[in-house]
Amino acid sequence: MHRLVKYCFVLFLLITVAVAQQESAAPHASVKANPPSEETVNSFLHEWFGYDSALSWKIASIKPSEIEGLSEVNIVLSGAQGQQALKLYITPDGKHAVTGDIMPFGAHPFAADQKELERGVNGPSRGPADAPVTVVDFSDLQCPHCKDAHPTIEKLISEDKNVRVVFQSFPLPMHDWAAKAAAYADCVNRSSSDAFWKFITNVYGAQTDITAANADEKLTALADGAGVKGVDIAACAAKPETTSRVEKSVALGKALDVNSTPTLFVNGRKVPAVPYDVLQKLVDFAAKEKTQAKK
Repeated sequence: MHRLVKYCFVLFLLITVAVAQQESAAPHASVKANPPSEETVNSFLHEWFGYDSALSWKIASIKPSEIEGLSEVNIVLSGAQGQQALKLYITPDGKHAVTGDIMPFGAHPFAADQKELERGVNGPSRGPADAPVTVVDFSDLQCPHCKDAHPTIEKLISEDKNVRVVFQSFPLPMHDWAAKAAAYADCVNRSSSDAFWKFITNVYGAQTDITAANADEKLTALADGAGVKGVDIAACAAKPETTSRVEKSVALGKALDVNSTPTLFVNGRKVPAVPYDVLQKLVDFAAKEKTQAKK
């Protein structure tokens, strides 16, 4: 309920901005986005969060948004409670920022993302290829939140035979061994699909013991433990074509506005990590909608 209220509030603010732009612009004239400088964003964040020495931030991107006239700023806040993605939409005059997510709209609001996923997914999957529901999981093997969400995904796979789960690597830039782990995972999958799911479970289990300095040693051993030859996996992970495959997965996520992990898509519907009962309701609803659409 709180999330719905937030969406409605953000939507109201965006409509207010759009109306204001229309009133101030010439008829039919487009309003161009005016992205702020990195210096301005850093100053803004300092004014808002500088009071807490435990908080730090990193600017992930500054770009024009898909909404005409607005700029999009993506930030990662870090503190005692972990990391949190913050997205801001900046008005053309640079005087106001709206925070939150923009909801897709229309009679079938998730159809565009679903088509994008159908064209672009290249990750390993479990479940029937013709399942009525596909859940795409964009995850980072170094991400603690992904580790926490992994049992929920495993439970869904084991208990729901009408769902197909696809894992898409999305290593975050602030994690120093995540990209390497994604490369290892890609190679493990190409060697053995069954071993892949064991491997990522093993990596999540050993997450706190892995560092950038020992990542190759640890990941090689974890690949051995998953049932494939770790030395061969390490050699594969170092190849440029493996890096390209991981980058393709990341590019797909960015095209779908993924900026934090884990991010799930249930038949194209973007959702954050949620409790199992909520995820199951979303899957059941998507399956029912798919069945009715075929009638």
